[in-house]
Order: sequence, then structure tokens, then C-alpha cells
Amino acid sequence: MENSPNNSLNIPPRIAAIHDLSGAGKCSLTVALPVLSAMGCEVCALPTAILSTHTGNIPGFTYRDLTDDLPRAAAHWAMLGLRFDAIYTGFAASARQLSAISDAVDILRSPGALVLVDPVMGDHGVLYKTYTADMVSAMRRLCTKADIITPNLTEAAMLLDQPYSAKARTERTLSETLKSLLSLGPKCALITGIEFDDGQLGVAVSDRSVSGDIFVKRPAIPGVWYGTGDLFASVFLGATLAGAPVGDSAALAADTTCSAIERTRRNETDPRFGVHFEAELGNLYQFTSTWRAKLS
Repeated sequence: MENSPNNSLNIPPRIAAIHDLSGAGKCSLTVALPVLSAMGCEVCALPTAILSTHTGNIPGFTYRDLTDDLPRAAAHWAMLGLRFDAIYTGFAASARQLSAISDAVDILRSPGALVLVDPVMGDHGVLYKTYTADMVSAMRRLCTKADIITPNLTEAAMLLDQPYSAKARTERTLSETLKSLLSLGPKCALITGIEFDDGQLGVAVSDRSVSGDIFVKRPAIPGVWYGTGDLFASVFLGATLAGAPVGDSAALAADTTCSAIERTRRNETDPRFGVHFEAELGNLYQFTSTWRAKLS
């Protein structure tokens, strides 16, 4: 994948982040904003909804749908002449909202801009409660507009209309899945949250501009950790915009996510409210500063 960062050290890459905003529980915008800002990016938030908490295993959350505001906000940004180096989308609450997000991508996309779609739909073989078959189809259509997609194994199966299997993966079978994901249209596909057949966890990456698939493996950390997909995708995007190669970007995202999980495990806090990524922000700043300096 050809990176298209703004190579000036004085002008940060500008990202349109089209995500929900959960007040408590670190995910979506409350992850993307600090992470990408620390990585030297300007993040313009386009909230799809406002919630008191995220919806994963937390009962009683409040929810305000902002679908009707999306086209007006995107049109206002276009009228102002705002140009974006990347557009980054995540969780959506309805098929109508996915359609509005797709329209916003069309309005805001400028030549050379990267579009990263994180197709947040489910995990462990199960769709999230709010998701329907129509929404899966709408997410699949949105992925055709992407340069980068970052599904987990469940979401990859849903995008490809294939049965989900909980079996550990071999590199060979993952390469077949990556090839199918690229056939949807993106230039780069990453599958996250993989349990490999050697007992490690990690990520599989295929990029049209790179020969051979990339497999990033790390020791498994038991447990269910909320917001880690958002953390991984945000770090990967920030590193890519800094000009880092796809393998380095994936490794940084994996290491950052693993470190945040391990810190949360040691601190014994409620994992429903997200992982402790804050201590990683300095490392992320150093990584992207180094790559920008190399390319300037």
C-alpha cells in the first residue's frame, strides 16, 4: 500500500474520525483521539452517537443517535474546504447510519486520502446484539470504499459470508482469508485477534504492494479486553500516516495493545472499562516522530 502522509513535520496529518463517543469505557473516539493526537495527527471527530458507556457487557447505557447530523456536519466541513489525509470509521448502530457514513466518506475523501474501515460487528463468532443481516451487507459495501480494513476473525467471516470457526489458525488458511478480503476492494487487509496454531495470539496482514503476507505473533494473555480493536486500528493508522511500512505499523499496534492489556491485568481493574493505554502515548509519539524525520 502506498502511504500518503503529509511529509511536512510542521503540518500534522488530518483525520476525519467517524465513530461513536462513549463517555466511560475506553473505545472508539475516546481511544482514537488521544492515540492519534499523540502520534502527531489532527483528529476531527464526527460522532455517530453519544453513549454513557459502550455496549459491551455494561447494562443500562444511554444512547443518542446522531445519524441525522452526519450529512450536515460532512457538508459543513466540505464547505470549509477541509482536506483530510485519512478517514477512519468504526462501530455503527444501524444500516441507515452506515449509509450516512458511506455518504460522508464520499463527501470528505480527497485525492490521496487513506480510508480505514474498522468493521466493528462482533467477536468470538457472535454478532453484537444491535447488528442485523442488513447491517452486515451495508458494512460490506462500506469496505469496498476502503484502502485498509481491520476485521477480527468474526468480522472477517461475516464480511465474506462464511461460517465462523473457533479453531486455531494456520498461516496457510489465514492467507486464503486475506486474499478473499482483498477481493472486496481494499489495498490492505488485517485480521486481528487471531489464535494461531502454535498457541500465540496476533495479527495477519496482506498488502497489495508487499510481497508475501505478514504474521505478527505475541504471547497470549487470557481474558476479554474491551476496546483493544479500536486501540490496534488507531495505532496502525497513525504509524501508516507517519510513513512506516505495513509490517512495522502492525508490530507497533500489536505491541502497544499487548502492553496495555498486560498493564490492565496487573492493575486488576474492571476490563469492561477499557485497557490502560495511556502510558504508551510517549512511545507512540517517539515512533512517529522518528519515521517522519526519516522521510522529511
